Amino acid sequence: MRNKTFKTPSGATLSFSELGFGAAPIGNLYAAVPEAQSDATLDAAWAAGIRYFDTAPLYGLGLSETRLNRFLRGRPRGEYLISTKVGRLMQVCPPEQRTRIGAFFDVPSRQEVFDYTYDGVMRSLEFSLERLGLDQIDILLVHDLDVFTHGSPAVRDAHIATLMHKTNGGYTALTKLRDQKIVKAIGAGVNETTACEMLMAQGEFDLFLLAGRYTLLEQAALETFLPLCQQRGVGVIGAGIFNSGILASGAKPGAWYNYSPAPQDVLDRVAGLEKVCASHDVKLVEAALRLPLMHPSVVTVIPGASTPEQVALNTRTLAASIPTALWSDLKAKSFLRKDAPTAA
Repeated sequence: MRNKTFKTPSGATLSFSELGFGAAPIGNLYAAVPEAQSDATLDAAWAAGIRYFDTAPLYGLGLSETRLNRFLRGRPRGEYLISTKVGRLMQVCPPEQRTRIGAFFDVPSRQEVFDYTYDGVMRSLEFSLERLGLDQIDILLVHDLDVFTHGSPAVRDAHIATLMHKTNGGYTALTKLRDQKIVKAIGAGVNETTACEMLMAQGEFDLFLLAGRYTLLEQAALETFLPLCQQRGVGVIGAGIFNSGILASGAKPGAWYNYSPAPQDVLDRVAGLEKVCASHDVKLVEAALRLPLMHPSVVTVIPGASTPEQVALNTRTLAASIPTALWSDLKAKSFLRKDAPTAA
């Protein structure tokens, strides 16, 4: 598997495997994953050459980080990258009050408390280091500073103001941790480009994990966000590249798009994408996985996996040969923006 070397705006050099590992599924997202299956999945990822692992306190309410602890223990620290997130503290609570009932299964009874202050960032990282069994994090991302999570631009903007507060904001903690080499790079993991651009206007960030906003279905990020990243040398981690599944499953009944059942217009567009891909003997999922990686700012993509078979499928999908004529055809039929980079 190919690696991409990325030098951050703050001067660190990071080597990303082209395919990363999104560790939400091993936090029992949507289904309980037995310990042995989680271990086997992570071992398969390592054997496939995957060396970048992304997690968060939210994933399994701490379970994802603790499972990575066992997996990473004993592996050479210089051979992998790991990112985790801040912005939430996980507080002990009664089982019926825990966060994300119905989304996470067989996880600790914890309730999320959003905290983007200096102390909140420091406390969150301290807990994550304990769960992971590490004393240093490669990439520390502020989690979910977006409208999707907080419900309105006003609430999002208030949280950003808290983060960027000159004296007790979390950004001060992030830059201090970066200066002290406890973390190598800082950024945010969000579901929208607006928040990323707001943060770049106010601070010096290295990377953004962007979920679902630069895909075969959505390329509005090419308008201002991705050009700004290129201008500033900011890296992008491609997440949510299948738009909650529909770009992997295709336009089937029950397909999901952006965490909800896909509306008819999206189903119709995906059906059109499938038809064009099939005419070039390419699977929709193969084109969906490859497209983000062709943008010069995208350093890796992180599809999730909860079984060794899914890891193998992701690896085979990435290795698929895609003719350049497919991209030209998608652009000609207005499925892909004409300014989308499509060079190998």
